[in-house]
Amino acid sequence: MKNIKMLVMDVDGTLTDGKIYQGENGELLKAFFARDGYGIKNILPTLNIIPAIITGLDTKIVSSRMENLDVKEVYQGIPSGKVDKLKEISLKYNIKLDEMLYIGDDVNDMDCMEAVGFCACPPNSHPAVLAFMKNRKNAYITKAAAGYGAVREIIDLIKDNM
Repeated sequence: MKNIKMLVMDVDGTLTDGKIYQGENGELLKAFFARDGYGIKNILPTLNIIPAIITGLDTKIVSSRMENLDVKEVYQGIPSGKVDKLKEISLKYNIKLDEMLYIGDDVNDMDCMEAVGFCACPPNSHPAVLAFMKNRKNAYITKAAAGYGAVREIIDLIKDNM
């Protein structure tokens, strides 16, 4: 973990508990955990680690939250083929894939998880992801559930291992 230069995160089921609340007028609501946000905004910069988002849905909620957290690399509306965006970001920043940590929770995250130097997932991830993680070195299953500090746990783990 000492060579991690970028933390790439999925949103739903990683930064949130995966639930999407939809009102009768179509408005969407998601809940984000404050400690995850603190880690992204206040701890990652001190470690010189760039935060990035690659997520399947495209919502104003995510745009607004990431703007509040000063996350500049936000890619939404990518439900599949996330690894192509991951490689694009790698080239943009001249960061090797093995210098990236990816945290995700579903089968559409597994290509990215396989491509990077270190990967993580919450314990309430899809069963296929959990099985994949058990057979991979440089992988970590958080103790905290998605939307309840899983990302902060990873940030603290990076910090403690630098």
